[in-house]
Amino acid sequence: MYVCQGQFNRGPLRERKCGEFVLFWPFFLTQEALFLILVRKRELDVLNTLSGSGRRYVTIFLSFFIFEAFCSQVSPIFALDIVPFATKNQSPLVQIYGLPSAGNARLVSPGEKEIRMMLDYASNYVEDRNAVESITLDGETARITLHGRYGVSKNREYGIEIPYVVHGGGFLDSFIINYHDLFGFPQGGRDQAPRNRVRFHYTRDGAEKLRVERSSSGFGDVSLTAGFQMYDDGKEYPRAAALRISLKLPTGDSDSLHGSGSTDFSCWVTARDDYKLQYGHAGIFAALGFMAMTGGDVLPEQQRHYVGFGSVGGGWSPLSWLALKIQLDIHTPFYTDSQLRSLSSSSAQLILGGTLAFSEGTSLDIGVSEDIVTKTAPDVVFHFALRTRF
Repeated sequence: MYVCQGQFNRGPLRERKCGEFVLFWPFFLTQEALFLILVRKRELDVLNTLSGSGRRYVTIFLSFFIFEAFCSQVSPIFALDIVPFATKNQSPLVQIYGLPSAGNARLVSPGEKEIRMMLDYASNYVEDRNAVESITLDGETARITLHGRYGVSKNREYGIEIPYVVHGGGFLDSFIINYHDLFGFPQGGRDQAPRNRVRFHYTRDGAEKLRVERSSSGFGDVSLTAGFQMYDDGKEYPRAAALRISLKLPTGDSDSLHGSGSTDFSCWVTARDDYKLQYGHAGIFAALGFMAMTGGDVLPEQQRHYVGFGSVGGGWSPLSWLALKIQLDIHTPFYTDSQLRSLSSSSAQLILGGTLAFSEGTSLDIGVSEDIVTKTAPDVVFHFALRTRF
């Protein structure tokens, strides 16, 4: 018996028949069954550090990928959107704030909805000190985000972003140590530290300012978003620009680094320009903006209240269902009055990856982020974003 059938019409639209999948949905939401399929047995101890609700939300996220695997077939009749990766700096001391991703320069159409499920899995290791300060950021963070936006009119859209944050010891330490050994990269002390631990710790002048040493999971700070179309030439390979704003509310637990305790307002302009090529098409994109923050609960005496950020990148789509992308994200520091790079330096992350299209309205972004300015962002972040429009 087939779980699901996807079928194409001869015209530009596809008919999807997935009703039978509903019968199997409870199986895919069974935590232990799904984890046994998707991870090796020796990694289950890591996943068991999540709370019951944490495992369930990860399971629901992964089940979306299984759903698309059953229900999707590649359609060769549309131009794939080349848009920025929907990710940001996942450092435990930065991801708590409302730093936005660049976003699409084209709004959703009036009455149209877009839902995006994102997973950013980050491995952090920073060990730094001077005569006054000492900081350790050692652990792995999974940030699962549900982002929805709705087209209100031709030039306006509203949205909401709901994150779920999981801090734990993880399982990537051995892999990263072996990877660094293989290519001769410096370990930065990771090979001397205890494996798979959770320790986010900062002291200044002998006083402990931050201490998180246990696994945790919970909802993060919710953001409300809006977009306003500044320009759109309406072409198949568009040139477009949009003004975007975001209001992040202090709904997460700042003691566990699920939120910052601050209210953050961001405003930025994002633009894109696509070109038809002999083989496929290419696009470039960029964004630039600022963020203002009220006083938060995490290192409040050293928190800055204004941050600038930007993004630039591009991609090439050689096939209608595939795009290869590169992106550079930068931002100014979130903290002051420190000589440690992880707190007081501007940050830059390079993201490499691409997009796989399952249909005209459904696609999957896969990317890997590396810290260009060391100690200001995680060593590596694995990014997945499943997007669908309807």
